[in-house]
Amino acid sequence: MYLTVFGATGTVGSAVLDEALARGHRVTAAVRNPARTAELPAGAEPAVADAADAAQVATLARDRDAVIGATRPPDGHESRLGRMASALLTGTSAGGSRLLLVGGAATLTVPDTGRRLIDDPRYLPAAARAIAAACVDQLARCREHDGDWTYLSPPAQLDDGPRTGRYRVGRDELVVDEAGESRISVADLAVALVDELERPAHRRCRFTVGY
Repeated sequence: MYLTVFGATGTVGSAVLDEALARGHRVTAAVRNPARTAELPAGAEPAVADAADAAQVATLARDRDAVIGATRPPDGHESRLGRMASALLTGTSAGGSRLLLVGGAATLTVPDTGRRLIDDPRYLPAAARAIAAACVDQLARCREHDGDWTYLSPPAQLDDGPRTGRYRVGRDELVVDEAGESRISVADLAVALVDELERPAHRRCRFTVGY
């Protein structure tokens, strides 16, 4: 497959880039700052583009099988996340490509409580409320769009553990283990995303994963 990854030097984006390249996919790695192209791995095709610019997204969506969005705004600018989602949705539709968007866990339902994660302090610290609220907006914009999109909500915690290739899949409920923990390594989140890319099972909907 021929892909474009936005946010290719971020924590999640770089893991997705590595996973896709390791599986033999051709990947354009899009970054906003030209200086950061030096951080890209061998085999990636560098591109300078802004995920918040629908025209630039469309250019990098043409002739691609999919576009992966793994961007996060800096602290204090969380509201940009919704605008980036709209630009990615509009741009990929214009370019005739599928969008796989790495989002947030805020709207997942917590097992046994019926509450959304954003309303449960066990899983969401106060410091993360701004980005969580932005992720609520992000998912809403996807659900309002008639393009070919998939939204991946991570579990409550991402860590730097090893790539195991193992994970469980959910839809709208937080995936937790027997101890009530909700986590996955960034590497295995990337595995789940590329698996969805290769074997689509969640088109025009959200899914989540966890151990």
